[in-house]
Amino acid sequence: MRAMVLERPQTPLVMRELPVPRPGRDEVLVRIEACGVCRTDLHLVDGELPQPKLPVVPGHEIVGRVEAVGPGVVDLALGTRVGIPWLGRTCGRCRFCRSGHENLCDEPLFTGYTRDGGFAEYAVADARYTFRLPEDIDPVASAPLLCAGLIGWRAYRLAGDGERLGIYGFGAAAHILAQLAIAEGRKVFAFTRPGDIAGQAFARSLGCAWAGGSDERPPERLDAAILFAPVGALVPRALETVEKGGIVVCGGIHMSDIPAFPYRLLWEERTVRSVANLTRRDGEEFLERALRLPVRTTTTAMPLDQANRALAALRCGQLHGAAVLVP
Repeated sequence: MRAMVLERPQTPLVMRELPVPRPGRDEVLVRIEACGVCRTDLHLVDGELPQPKLPVVPGHEIVGRVEAVGPGVVDLALGTRVGIPWLGRTCGRCRFCRSGHENLCDEPLFTGYTRDGGFAEYAVADARYTFRLPEDIDPVASAPLLCAGLIGWRAYRLAGDGERLGIYGFGAAAHILAQLAIAEGRKVFAFTRPGDIAGQAFARSLGCAWAGGSDERPPERLDAAILFAPVGALVPRALETVEKGGIVVCGGIHMSDIPAFPYRLLWEERTVRSVANLTRRDGEEFLERALRLPVRTTTTAMPLDQANRALAALRCGQLHGAAVLVP
């Protein structure tokens, strides 16, 4: 099979011919129809994530069909369309797994990071950590739901139930989450890179009540803010925008250092918290809502061998929505 491989951090991916992997116990082999390009993939390639499996095939927003099953798999037939997310496997034994917090597992595997992912024609996944998808969905349109949507949903839940929600970094996760929040009657305030007029227009086209640069103040105090932009300096800025008792959620796996800020920004029971990974329950809850609404993703499809170009566009903020690789 063809696969785009990261051999060393801070170097471009290279196209390689690899053996098609074989599924082991509880695993399925999936023929990939589409794989979204996530900011986590960019952090991996740029060397900002610790201890990846090297060489590794990135990609964890995978949509495809079951091509073969390993021993122990009884509920996924050949040809079933599935989604493969970031969370690839958990131990099931540690105190976090036993208490329902498998996103904090002590011995996890992550798709496209500590096990090979979806920038390829085939991938192996633990069947217990895949999601069944409807037969009639568009693989390209649904691929971003598998991480941008899932981590956005977890961040959204942790942000509480306030009416006025700010979103910093209006990319793949934000454009999905904004649709869910607006459908639930919330007012969404979008913060883009300063001067990104096109990005602000895109946010308003989705129904956001206001859109401006991350260096601007919204016209109203916010009840909560979610940061998808990996910029630590935005944390104190977001704290300045939220009301007393407000919540600031850092939704990324990596962020630049948060600068010192005066205690008065945190006072009055404001909260700063992070989001780590996802649980299978998150996936089930989110996909049910996203497919029922339905969420409309904005995507740019690219062939597999253009993975480096997709990552460069993401790095430079040139994408509205998400890039999706199609083998």
